[in-house]
Amino acid sequence: MTETHWDEQLDARGLNCPLPLLKAKQALHKLEPGKVLKVVATDAGSQRDFKAFVDQSDHQMLESFSNDGQYTYIIQRG
Repeated sequence: MTETHWDEQLDARGLNCPLPLLKAKQALHKLEPGKVLKVVATDAGSQRDFKAFVDQSDHQMLESFSNDGQYTYIIQRG
């Protein structure tokens, strides 16, 4: 796993579906195109939600991984 640079970070730990994704959408909306958002969540359902969201948007998932019940997503705004 390489260390990816990000411009903003969102701590969504402890939030249940759909809040991690909703807060990530709000954070991405505030970023300029090309900027990168790191999201850390603890909701296992976020894996499915974030993949579907990125697949249906112009944003790009640069990295996603899980470690000890935490799910991390590095998303570049489209």
